[in-house]
Formats: sequence, structure tokens, C-alpha cells
Amino acid sequence: MALRLYNTLTRRKDVFAPIDKDNVRMYVCGPTVYDFAHIGNARPVIVFDVLFRLLRHLYGADHVTYVRNITDVDDKINARAARDYPDLPLNEAIKKVTEETNAQFQDDVEALGCLEPTHQPRATAHITEMITLIERLIARGKAYPAEGHVLFHVPSDPSYGSLARRSTDEMLAGARVDVAPYKRDPMDFVLWKPSTADEPGWDSPWGRGRPGWHIECSAMSWRYLGEHFDIHGGGIDLVFPHHENERAQSCCAFDRAVMANWWMHNGFLQVEGHKMSKSLGNFVTIRDLRENWHGIGWPGEAIRFAMLQSLYREPIDWTFKALDEAHKVLWKWAEAIEDVPPSASIPEPVLDALCDDLNTPKAIAAMHGLFRDRLYAELKAALNAIGISGNRDGLKRNIQARLDATEAQDTFRATIQITSDEIERLKNQRLEARRNKNWAEADRIRDELAAHGIVLKDIRNPQTGEPDTIWELAR
Repeated sequence: MALRLYNTLTRRKDVFAPIDKDNVRMYVCGPTVYDFAHIGNARPVIVFDVLFRLLRHLYGADHVTYVRNITDVDDKINARAARDYPDLPLNEAIKKVTEETNAQFQDDVEALGCLEPTHQPRATAHITEMITLIERLIARGKAYPAEGHVLFHVPSDPSYGSLARRSTDEMLAGARVDVAPYKRDPMDFVLWKPSTADEPGWDSPWGRGRPGWHIECSAMSWRYLGEHFDIHGGGIDLVFPHHENERAQSCCAFDRAVMANWWMHNGFLQVEGHKMSKSLGNFVTIRDLRENWHGIGWPGEAIRFAMLQSLYREPIDWTFKALDEAHKVLWKWAEAIEDVPPSASIPEPVLDALCDDLNTPKAIAAMHGLFRDRLYAELKAALNAIGISGNRDGLKRNIQARLDATEAQDTFRATIQITSDEIERLKNQRLEARRNKNWAEADRIRDELAAHGIVLKDIRNPQTGEPDTIWELAR
């Protein structure tokens, strides 16, 4: 059965053909371990776990290598460590933060029913590989040292922007780059930066310092998957600049046209109709969902099932109502299938749907048919294929003080000073003004929304290639 996957690089859905069917290789960007993972972080973890399971089914469990990294060197980690453990030396504080946060993440994703990846490399264990890549880029004229930094020279790569499909002006605006005096070009990005005496750092040919974010993933994917591999995945927010920069670094370091054959990205997630924001009070972590969201601690399999109701490439609106309905369906099915052994194979309609670019909504629709027809062994096999056991004990909810779904949503929406419809209307007016190069009007609308605490970020939609804008509340 042919597997078809959408490729952000080509903007089309193609039949997947691995470089080596005996060693199918996938890399997915993992967490930066400084805080609890939020529900948006859960989406790629769940989506690419389903793909990992499908690849194992199609090619054999021993023939698939899945790498999901752990970023444990980052300025956000340094800030959190200094805040949480002010009495400890910074290096000790950083170690406590990263170990505690990684343990929390592993516990959360296990509760969501995710298999452990083949490798979960830590960035700090691969500094040598990062330095080697940077040296290769300098030797090839693709990077240069400057004032203790090393920067990738974007104009040296004619294919830069091919993944994001953005113009130079849009990339410059979208990257929010630091136009430092030592840069040869404003778009040049950091591969290595100097560390002060109290910051984490490693010896290098350019002095004591630490890596930039983008080079970390290039180094770890190279270490475990090679110069050229099959699939690179992550959230759609990573297309630019992170994945664009990864692709450029790796291709230039190894003189290759392609880093990964397929680039796959899951869509944005919002909560109760709005972008997640701590200011709005709708910033939801996986741990919040598991322990108490709207007065209920939700089982991991229900969270996973709710997430898979939407096609992975499409935006998803995470609501109490949708999660509650997903849980009710699973509970009803579990009562019928719990003591039934699964069938030996995945039912064909379900497998067909999964092989059609991980169409989990279509697969779940087929499962409803299996339940209706009382094909319980087949239903259990189908659920197992998407990482759900259907065990009733695992689906019990910890109900503390249940809040009605409608009341919860109304309470949340009452905190918003400007409606999402009005924000969208103004956002679209501004897009039209930008198309017409009416910069004064575009700035006026930006300022009007800023007065309401709305921050705009200009992007190019990776799905359509057209200019777009996303918004969030200022923190």
C-alpha cells in the first residue's frame, strides 16, 4: 500500500519512497527544556508518533530510526535557572532545570501514549559535532568568524528561502534579526556566540562560547541519521527561520542539494478560539490537561484522541467541548472492546486513511463504522495503530469540580477586550494595505491593534506561499 505524504518543500502530496527501505530515517524537533510543555508542543509529539507507528508497520519496527532531540542549551534555560535557583552556581542551576523539565516532558508524552523515539540526543552532548559543522562551513566560504561570533552568510546560499518561499524583505521582517555591526548581511544568523564567565560555554577555535539554536539540530540529525535522510518534522512555526536555517547549514556543509527529502509540519493550535497566551489565561500545558482543566484531570488517551480528530496539517481549535466529546466516544468504545483481542491486521479503510497523509479524521470515521458494525477486534487494532489502547482504567477522569463547557468558554471570552472577528477584520485590512504598499495605513492598523494589546507578526503562509499575519496578546 502506497504511503502519500505532504511535503512542505514541494507544496504537494507525493508517494513516499525512502532512501533505504531497510533504514527509514526521521528527525523531529523536540522540546527546549525550561518549562512544562504546552498543548501546542503536544501536537507534533502525537502527530509524528502516529507516523512513527505507521512507518514501523509498513517497513518493520527494526527498520525505522526516529530521532527527537532535547535542546538543553538556550538563553531561556539560563534565565529560568537564574530565576528558580538564585543561590546556586548557574551551571548547577541549569542542570537542575533541564533535568527536572525533561523528566516532566517524558512523563507527559508517555501519558499521551507516545512510543519512545529511537534516539533522544541532548544538544550539550553534541558540541563537538556542532564545531565540526561550523568549521566545514567556514572552510567552504559559507560562514565567517566576527568578534567572537561565527555567522552563516545567507547570500552565499542561492537556495536560501526555498523551504519557506519568502522574499528577502519578508524573511528579514519575519526573522526579527539583530542587525549587529559585525554582520556582513542583515540576514546572516549566528552559529556560535561568545559566553561570559558565568554563562554556559565550551572551548572552540573562536573562543569560549555556545552554539546558536539552528546548528544544534543540524549536528544531531547528522550524527544519528547522516548527511541526507528521509523526513524532517516539526510545527509549522518552525518553517522559518529554524528549518530554513537548518536546511541551509546542512546542505552547504555537505555540498548537497537536499538535507531531508520530506519536510512535514503540523498546523497551528489555538485554545477556545484564540491563540494561546498567558495574558489571556488560556495558556494550557499538557500537565494542566492531565491534572485539572475546567475542573477535570483528563486521561492521556482522551487528549491524544481529541488531537487526532483534526488533520495534522490544518489548524486546530482546542476546546473543552471537543475534548469532552472525544473522551465520551473512547469510553463508549472501551466498554465494548476492552476484553476483545485485537485483530491481526489494521482494517483496510483505516490503513488507507493513515497512508493518505496521516488522515486521522478519515481513519476515525472508519472506526465509527467498525463500532457500529460491532467489529470490535478490528476496532481495537485500529485504535492501537494510532496509539490508543482502549483500556477503561486508563480512561477514567479525575473530576474535581466540573465546570460546564459553555460557562467555561463564556467566562474566558468575557476577558477579551476586542473580539477575534474584529482582530481578523483589521488584520485583513492591513494585509490589503501592505499589498498596495500603503505603509502608513498598515502602520496605523498595527498601532490600533497594539493599543488593544494585540501584537502582529508578519509571515508567509507555508501552505499557500502567500503573505499572512498572525496575532497574539502582548505579554
